[in-house]
Amino acid sequence: MSVWDDLVGQETVAAQLSAAAESAGGLAHAWLFTGPPGSGRVTAARAFAAALQCTETPRGCGHCASCHQVLQGTHADVDVVRPQGLSFGIRDARALVLRASSSPSGGGWQIVLFEDADRATEGAANALLKAIEEPPARTIWLLCTPSPEDLLVTIRSRCRLVTLQTPPIAAIADFLVQRDGADRETAEVVARAAQGHISRARRLAADPRMRRVRDDVVAIPRRLTGVSPAVEAAGTLVKAAEAERDSQTAELSETETSALRKALGESEKGRMPRGTAGALKELEARQKSRATRVLRDALDRTLLDLASYYRDVLTLQLGAGSELVNADLGPELRTAAGIGRAEDTLNRLDAIMACRERLDANVNPQLAFEALTLALRTG
Repeated sequence: MSVWDDLVGQETVAAQLSAAAESAGGLAHAWLFTGPPGSGRVTAARAFAAALQCTETPRGCGHCASCHQVLQGTHADVDVVRPQGLSFGIRDARALVLRASSSPSGGGWQIVLFEDADRATEGAANALLKAIEEPPARTIWLLCTPSPEDLLVTIRSRCRLVTLQTPPIAAIADFLVQRDGADRETAEVVARAAQGHISRARRLAADPRMRRVRDDVVAIPRRLTGVSPAVEAAGTLVKAAEAERDSQTAELSETETSALRKALGESEKGRMPRGTAGALKELEARQKSRATRVLRDALDRTLLDLASYYRDVLTLQLGAGSELVNADLGPELRTAAGIGRAEDTLNRLDAIMACRERLDANVNPQLAFEALTLALRTG
């Protein structure tokens, strides 16, 4: 066992990082981990942080106290930054820079692991730039983004680039069987359905409800028999995403609000002291931003699942010979491919991408999905 075991299908990256951890003398002070969503860029950064803090030889043993603490997120000298909302603002960036300037308590490295660094606003990125340009001697920055272009050129030019690839389906399936105990048939189905997204494959393998939700999404094309069913289908998709948002955020937000009210001195009758309204409003704003992020992520997964259906149809229409994502729908996909045209399938895929752009532009999800399902109906 080692810290690299959770890196699926990334043998080259694991070897690169392992070698860097062993030769820490000329170690770069800033690293940029990039790769498609779900490819494991955060996992790679966390494993690298563990290897750097490891007290055994070879570094990254996976069983010493330091490795265990880093992997569990409890190491005192590894600051994991995980933006919860739509963006990471300048106030957060300045606080992070201040924490990063402290000396490591254990005499090793002070490591900042910044997940989703692409969410940093322009002001926040500029605040981080100075710290990355001139970091303290024992500070290392590990930034994670889908693409190098997601960061300011002035930041990425100062980082050593680590590029991850989409892991093979077979590697994901093997990982699910060996590490999570999934049965082989389920592992292979969800590995294809996740389209290279390891975290989603694990959730699909572990949660039958999530598999049912996905099955409902890829069943949408056969339900688009008219205008009314298309509008109804849009509502169904949005409500499912909203239900996922509520299940992930409602209880957490209630707990956070209750804890803050108590910390601010809430009376037994529920009254708050003067001057505390601002703190409560700030928490409410963060919670709202987080809920919006979770909803958008859920809607985006829905769109990618829909795209996988039409991608399979197009694959059959063009005779590309690629493996189908939704292999269990083989007969239905072949029928759809036979009665349709490749041009219409491409139009449907374009409509899905257009819906993603509308959501990014803050268009009302219900309206965006109604436009989408109507476009999918007509091609």
